[in-house]
Amino acid sequence: MNTVVQKYGGSSVATPERIQIVAENILKLKSQGKAPVVVVSAMGKSTDDLIKLALEINPEPSKREMDMLLSTGEQITTSLLAMALDRLGHKAVSLTGYQCGIITDDFHSKAKIHQINTARINKELNNDNIVIVAGFQGYNVDSGDITTLGRGGSDTSAVALAIALEAEKCEIYTDVTGIYTSDPRKVKKAHQLSEISYDEMLELAKLGANVMHPRSIELARKNNMILYVRSSFDFDNMGTKIMEVKPMEKAQVRGVTLDENITRISVPRVPDKPGIAYKLFSALSAQNVHIDMIIQNLNYEGVNDISFTIPTDDLGIVLPIVNAFVFEVASEEALVEQNVAKLSIVGTSITSDAKIASGLFGILSDLGINIEMISTSEIKISCIVAQNDAINALNEVHDFFISNHLIQ
Repeated sequence: MNTVVQKYGGSSVATPERIQIVAENILKLKSQGKAPVVVVSAMGKSTDDLIKLALEINPEPSKREMDMLLSTGEQITTSLLAMALDRLGHKAVSLTGYQCGIITDDFHSKAKIHQINTARINKELNNDNIVIVAGFQGYNVDSGDITTLGRGGSDTSAVALAIALEAEKCEIYTDVTGIYTSDPRKVKKAHQLSEISYDEMLELAKLGANVMHPRSIELARKNNMILYVRSSFDFDNMGTKIMEVKPMEKAQVRGVTLDENITRISVPRVPDKPGIAYKLFSALSAQNVHIDMIIQNLNYEGVNDISFTIPTDDLGIVLPIVNAFVFEVASEEALVEQNVAKLSIVGTSITSDAKIASGLFGILSDLGINIEMISTSEIKISCIVAQNDAINALNEVHDFFISNHLIQ
């Protein structure tokens, strides 16, 4: 059926004028003989407004009721976009996550997709309808409840639908023209990449690139679904293609990122016994908390220190678990540090080239910036630094790799 899935973020559909522009772009795709399935986010900052409204009513609302509330934002956009297409002379139908068969687990606010029943979508496409889907949401079969997919949920909805429908490709429209070597709002010399591998994009997304959500990239990689990140404000720019790229041996930096939404937690003097770390991290895993950097110091006098980083948004969930762990194992009180940021470089084989790591650490040393934690993988090096040093460090590190032709 030549299906193409497009996703439009909140800024792309923030106003009636923007919705009209998006409708016209969808019809261009339709005129090329494609069958568009369009996933949309809530308009502009309307999700933030709904959260604010909920907290005015109840400072501690249940996650189920928050899912009921927040799912309405995307439903408004789907209906308005369908109306805009109808006015332009083409049939369109808006569908909720439930109506288009997105089945999830029962974990409210961070649900994961189990399967998608595409029967309703295929029926509408066969009737020559353009299908508009509410992103960010699904439903649980056992409870019958609406669920939401959490941060970046509309990206995940779009990629999952593209896979289920065996689409040609999936286009993610946002307010930037593609994937950049760094955040162009913070780094003036950042430039757009024409293509990037799934693995590199996954690391950038995890490390604060703020363009794609890691879950959507993981889904695309597992199923070899080609993604395009494009701008709904510049349709002539072809954006960045995300796909499987076979790397050469030459090490190269693809991006420099900064994540300021992190908190470092340290638990001092934890008894050095088998199963102790499991006790802590299994409890955090049960709450779907994303743990990033983990460091356990060398054993000294039968104890060690465990430090790790979490998204600051999860601090309210994490602290009670950590405090209960501290009490249970009789360690010292946990230390919480919020004024930190994670500076990272990402690229193929960068840890195999000594001059890349030495360049990163050398720049931070020249700036007089202390590194509090270091984490590496085959394609990334991350450092925890003080937040008030972070923007300067980001620019200086990016400039160093640009000037030395190590970013491509």
